[in-house]
Amino acid sequence: MTPSTTTALDVSLAYFRSWTGGDFDAALAFIAPDIVCHTPSGVLTGAEAFAGFMGPFAGMLTSADLLAAYGDDRTTMIMYDTVTPAVAAAPGAELHTVADERITEIKIIFDRLPFAKARASVTSAD
Repeated sequence: MTPSTTTALDVSLAYFRSWTGGDFDAALAFIAPDIVCHTPSGVLTGAEAFAGFMGPFAGMLTSADLLAAYGDDRTTMIMYDTVTPAVAAAPGAELHTVADERITEIKIIFDRLPFAKARASVTSAD
């Protein structure tokens, strides 16, 4: 058997390109079933919980720009900027732990303020 030449960074970039390219189901193929995801709102465990958190955001995404991506044999960091109909610029960063070509842990950092302001402007307009 030939050892895999897929790096942790390859996995993270394929995941990123999938969910930012409109194919969230393809992105989920890079997520371990027992993933642990640390979000600004708390910790989520399992692919289903992760999909419930990330899927709605991915579904409203209109564009994303990858700003940086770095990694070693097990850990990667990606930083990006996203655009949604309600928020013109929403930067984020994710630290991934990768094993067996799947992301087993994600630590997501993003600024929640632009989203809170967008919700508040919709609420005040009603």
